[in-house]
Amino acid sequence: MSRARPLFSAYGVEIEYMIVNRETLAVLPVADKLLAAAAGREGVADVNMGALTWSNELVNHVLEMKVTEPAASLDGLAGLFAEHVAMADALLAPLGGRLMPTGAHPFMDPLAETVLWPHTYGEIYKAFDAIFNCKGHGWSNLQSMHLNLPFRGDDEFGRLHAAIRALLPIMPALAASSPLLDGKFTGFLDTRMEQYSKNAARVPSVMAAVIPEAVFSEQEYRDHILAPMYRDIAPLDPAGLLQDEFLNARGAIARFDRSTIEIRVLDTQECPAADLALAGVVVAALKGLVEERWSTSEEQKAWDTRELAAVFTKTIANAGRTVVPRRYARLFGVYAPSDIPARVIWRRLVHSSLPTMDYDTAWDKPLPVLVDQSSLARRILAALDGDYRPRNILSVYGQLCDCLEKNEPFNVGLLGAAYYL
Repeated sequence: MSRARPLFSAYGVEIEYMIVNRETLAVLPVADKLLAAAAGREGVADVNMGALTWSNELVNHVLEMKVTEPAASLDGLAGLFAEHVAMADALLAPLGGRLMPTGAHPFMDPLAETVLWPHTYGEIYKAFDAIFNCKGHGWSNLQSMHLNLPFRGDDEFGRLHAAIRALLPIMPALAASSPLLDGKFTGFLDTRMEQYSKNAARVPSVMAAVIPEAVFSEQEYRDHILAPMYRDIAPLDPAGLLQDEFLNARGAIARFDRSTIEIRVLDTQECPAADLALAGVVVAALKGLVEERWSTSEEQKAWDTRELAAVFTKTIANAGRTVVPRRYARLFGVYAPSDIPARVIWRRLVHSSLPTMDYDTAWDKPLPVLVDQSSLARRILAALDGDYRPRNILSVYGQLCDCLEKNEPFNVGLLGAAYYL
């Protein structure tokens, strides 16, 4: 998004996938070989594949797919990403690999298996590693969908930033897909965000509280977020490689270089149809907030970052079952006599937004599963049913790889059962 576009006129979607061994599902650090096969030459970091571009990430077992140009609509993107997943899997087959979805690998050992991207941009990744030590789950075992939304000028930035701050705390209620690390349940349904939230502890201003500070103009943002971050990293970054907006690790970051805000708290789902259904729901909710359908922009801006962060911390543990303050629920037009589960807010948001949603029929299957059944994380736990032996984890995550290949939701068969809610 190189030029400023008005609110909700374009969408930048990026989805990250793990590359794993087809048989063992162990991480397979061959992203450079995959990109070379796609480009027809060695050492490339980005390959324009037409409507989508394939890119490297920090570690060599992760592939990112993203729209080459901002999309005017989310409609049609699920099928497009599914086509490219099939293309990548075909190129990975001779390497013994395939793509795996979800927000984190269930049994990767980051100390032993982390391989940083060695080619273009490698000096930036080495700078991050020297400061933060990237051989940990919070750096090397993370996959997410990034959603970039445009704004034009300070007024639109302020309204969009206020809406995103308000909604961020409950996004993991739907998006959580990472309940396992090191072969066991971590106690968090969104373990990716739990690990991610600690990965910049050496320089706290890089991450802050994950929920961005209450700033609603470009100058405020530069003064209160970017400048302190650049100042604090400078003694550890003598070459100045990290003095850029990409250093910002909050759950949503302003990219003034392209006039967008990038949302980063959404775990990768089991298939593109589910990812794009999730994106559609998030966009519909944000539109309602920006349009002041349920609360005014001033009411959204008034929420303290610490209060929002407290809700977020609970949500990454419990996803849809997280009980949120009724005062918070009122931001979304949900009035209740007591505190209520986050899933109730999302169901009402989805049902009220469906008539005006930028809807894709590819979402017909995953959207009811996501909203009426549960987050993918809870479905994974239900499928495992308390059995964390390696062969059972391998079986369930193999099924998830098949869901990605077929572009179908992971439905464990008890739609609407109270166990999952």
